[in-house]
Amino acid sequence: MRKKLDKSLVLEFQSGNKNALTELVKLWHKTFCEKAFWLVKDADVAKDIAQDSWRTIIDKINDLEKPESFGSWALRIVYTKSLDWINTNKRIDNHLQKYKYEKKEITIDDNSDNETLKNTLFETVKKLPEHQQLVIRLFYVEDYSLKEISEILKISVGTTKSRLFHAREKLKQTLKYKDYEN
Repeated sequence: MRKKLDKSLVLEFQSGNKNALTELVKLWHKTFCEKAFWLVKDADVAKDIAQDSWRTIIDKINDLEKPESFGSWALRIVYTKSLDWINTNKRIDNHLQKYKYEKKEITIDDNSDNETLKNTLFETVKKLPEHQQLVIRLFYVEDYSLKEISEILKISVGTTKSRLFHAREKLKQTLKYKDYEN
């Protein structure tokens, strides 16, 4: 049933009906995100991979000779892009390991009057997920822009913003909670 529907929609799209692509996206996008997530274990990255896969699919769909095989063909693209991301991140992770071990702590000038706040901030940053710690360090300590961080980590600017936002929110909540304790 699904193969027949895929075939019909692919043939319509190849014939110029742009609405057929909308229907394919409705049918397959969630599956693409789930497949990518299953491999990369990061929801934001999985969404980026699914989007990137759609770009490739749109570029190559007119060359698809067996429209009924759309599902397996498209999932292969998602799978390949996911593996590419994993391999790229392994290389980046290996490169960043040196940075990670050399920069265990964020340093702040000792001119700060509030030693307790500084220590709380250090401890809170250490409790963040590693990907958020890295974005915080690159943004606040190394003074990289969001675009530069996204290029360094090979993630989208949107993912970089999201990680920075969530890290800031966790820091704010922890610091507010600490204020109530005092």
